[in-house]
Amino acid sequence: MNNSGYPDQCLAKGRPSPYPLHPFTAAGRVSLLIGSMLISQPLLAEETRHYQIPAQSLNNALTKFASEAKLILLFNSEQIRGINTRGLDGDLTPEQALRQLLQETGYRFRFVDAHTVTLEKAEQTNPPAPADSSTLPAVKVVGKAEYDATDPYNPNYVLPNATAGTKTDTPIMETPLNVQVISKQVLKDQQVITLDQALKNVSGITSNSNGSGNVTFGGTNQSFFIRGFESETFFRNGFRLQQGGANRQMANVESVEVLKGAAAILYGQVEPGGMVNVVTKQPLATPYYALGQQFGSYDLYRTTVDATGPVGNQDRLLYRMNMSYQNNNTFREFNGKEDVFLAPVLKWNISSQTQATLELEYDHQHLGLDTGFVPLYNDKIFTVPRNRNYGGYSPSTTETVYGGFNWSHQFNDDWSIKHHFSVNQQNIAQPHFVFPIATDGVDVSRQLNSYDTQNNTYATSLDLTGHFDTAGLHHTLLIGGDYYRVDSVFKNSVSDPLSNINLLNPVHPGTPFTQPLYPLVINTSRTGQYGAYIQDQIKLPHNVHVMGGIRYQNFHQDHVANFPNFDFVLPSVQSNDAVTPRVGILWQAKNWLSLYANYVESFGVNTAFTFTPDNKPVPPTEGEQYEGGIKTEFFDGRLRATLAYYDLTKTNVPTSDPNHPGFSILTGAVRSRGPELDISGEILPGWRVIGTYANIDARIIKTEETGYQAVGTRFWNVPRNTGSVWSTYELQAGTMRGFKLGGGVTVRDGVTACCSFPAFQLPGYATVGLLAAYSIDVGKSKITAQLNVDNLLGNHYTSNLFTNYNAPVGFNAGNADFGTPRTFMGSVNIQY
Repeated sequence: MNNSGYPDQCLAKGRPSPYPLHPFTAAGRVSLLIGSMLISQPLLAEETRHYQIPAQSLNNALTKFASEAKLILLFNSEQIRGINTRGLDGDLTPEQALRQLLQETGYRFRFVDAHTVTLEKAEQTNPPAPADSSTLPAVKVVGKAEYDATDPYNPNYVLPNATAGTKTDTPIMETPLNVQVISKQVLKDQQVITLDQALKNVSGITSNSNGSGNVTFGGTNQSFFIRGFESETFFRNGFRLQQGGANRQMANVESVEVLKGAAAILYGQVEPGGMVNVVTKQPLATPYYALGQQFGSYDLYRTTVDATGPVGNQDRLLYRMNMSYQNNNTFREFNGKEDVFLAPVLKWNISSQTQATLELEYDHQHLGLDTGFVPLYNDKIFTVPRNRNYGGYSPSTTETVYGGFNWSHQFNDDWSIKHHFSVNQQNIAQPHFVFPIATDGVDVSRQLNSYDTQNNTYATSLDLTGHFDTAGLHHTLLIGGDYYRVDSVFKNSVSDPLSNINLLNPVHPGTPFTQPLYPLVINTSRTGQYGAYIQDQIKLPHNVHVMGGIRYQNFHQDHVANFPNFDFVLPSVQSNDAVTPRVGILWQAKNWLSLYANYVESFGVNTAFTFTPDNKPVPPTEGEQYEGGIKTEFFDGRLRATLAYYDLTKTNVPTSDPNHPGFSILTGAVRSRGPELDISGEILPGWRVIGTYANIDARIIKTEETGYQAVGTRFWNVPRNTGSVWSTYELQAGTMRGFKLGGGVTVRDGVTACCSFPAFQLPGYATVGLLAAYSIDVGKSKITAQLNVDNLLGNHYTSNLFTNYNAPVGFNAGNADFGTPRTFMGSVNIQY
């Protein structure tokens, strides 16, 4: 006995459990289990209760079951570390529930008394049973256990659930939306260190490192085109991150979720093409430690640390700390980078029903700026070496501090509440930015700039989730509200006259800047939005799932452009509101086949540009989408495929005005439509694959312009066809067990550059990647050595181009997103 009053078999690593009802949680590796189970009849009354426990680690599932069934479970948590269960879903007695939870685990249960259950290995001799119990015949169980999604050793490419689409933990096969999840194993296999590298595994997404061609940030922003529409808004565990959010470190990323189509009903202002939600690593109850060292081309060195477990000898308080340090050059001149990242998380299990989590992130980046300047001359793109940076060394420092607090409470089996509050503060300092702006065919003229940008985002949300039945229909009801506020200050100083440097033989620093910097503009803006929403997911007979919801959205935007040198102030104020619906239906005809359709709308403030040439604020944008598709699962859910067709229209699309730099013109409406295909998972044991294809027909359908955005013109920087495939195979047995080989290819069509007339065309391209890795268990540690090669064939390509070229006016500059040449990345990782 121990001081908890329960036998030592409920101890984990020799520590007394402070929770007699809830044993320690454990996460770890899982293997194929073959065993027998001898099950005794319980003394507990046959009380039936509805259980809904998803597939996860056996320890976590037993903890939740014990709480709901009001039972005392006694077992050694260390012995079941790494064992997973398929979960529960249905009306069951405690005996039936335990039998399902322990199926294929190699463990059995025995009722000690009416309220106490002990677990034992199935191989053990069954102790004498009470006189009124009977023993069932031995049953041989053969099967493959499921992995917990948060298990650090989870090798799966496909995850069963996602929260981005519904804000509830809903199986993807029951969600009438196109939701894709990039698992941690994909990130490991591809050695992903930036978000754009991860998102190439989702159909119809392309990246842009300059962010709307907004070269004032010199590549410190990153944006993505999803279903043809560009967005600089991202989400971290459902929290909105504006400009610069995609440049965050990936050291603490658990998985990446992509919701295709408008998500305005739950998240407010979101581009109608879709949203990206980064899911971060959370504390685990079982201690886990990992150290990784990467090294690669262009002097890249990156060190990562991951540590988690309980604080002290209790599971009430859990921690997780992720850290990384990165130092590298690039194939472009003057583009080195140094990045320090810290991400501590503290979780307090106040009780079995109440939890609170505090999260912090600190990221300090120092890098050399690069606008990707491309000389345009005589209606042609002037060919220069791809490593050339006409701006010289221009330092930039970005400091980001994030803080988040969330808590949740489970009132009973059916109702729960969750509250989240987050603050993100980002400062970008660029004190000496040499900005190439034009060429005359002999020299490149450059302007000296200084930029200082502060973006502060504040957000809070409150969600109430309930489960109930009406007339035989099972409901999952979500009622919530949120508030977001983004405060931005942007200061720009410039120097005249210009500096020149030779086009063909640039010798830095070029001709000197002879005048000091003077303040050009100070932009101050505050955008606030609040909304309230309700959503109901209804499970009908014959596996029909219906989802419907509606949101009221209101936003207010204040903007002031102050030009101190000209004693001129341009204010702008606008407020708007709207009601946006979303409906969807899904029929799961078979457990491996789902047919779905949905209709969604979106509404929000435009953030890319501020004013039209007549000094009027850009009006809000709206989106409307119809979508239908098929979802399939094979090999017991290990392989999933989604085929979808969508028709999406967005109004009031702002575009940089080539005749009035710094202002925008409006494209009345752009329509994007086409099929998408996503496949991910395991075909055979050890053989995993992830593949994508999208055909995006994005065209302007309403405009007053007759030039580069005439009706019928393809939308800029959106390839018609995109596709990728990545596959790996790991030996499962023999002397070479743990050896892995893999590779893949990414293909993109050519695009039409923005925003010039006549338009420039960029050709398509293809890149090839390879992987070789070897993992070995040394004691309780797992050591992995890995080598990746990207762009194996060394193709030179440009993924997109933003220009201000207009022959009659005389501007002749472009800013391109150059593809990285062949690179090698090696790594050594130790997990314990």
